[in-house]
Amino acid sequence: MHAIDFDLDRDHVELNQLLKLVGLCDSGGAGKAIVAGGAVSVDGAVELRKTRKIRAGQIVEVDGVTIRVRAAP
Repeated sequence: MHAIDFDLDRDHVELNQLLKLVGLCDSGGAGKAIVAGGAVSVDGAVELRKTRKIRAGQIVEVDGVTIRVRAAP
């Protein structure tokens, strides 16, 4: 399993944009398609809301990749 640490420099990021920012897709639209397909989980639960607000401390998983969202130093 591959892990990515993402430093969040604001209050939240939308789930589809997070996928784009970490390089798992090329655009926010592609991120929406990944989420709609049921391939994404947030804190262990499948997430279908494409623009769910992701905050520091949450864990997002996609196809064997774990994204740990951290508060920016």
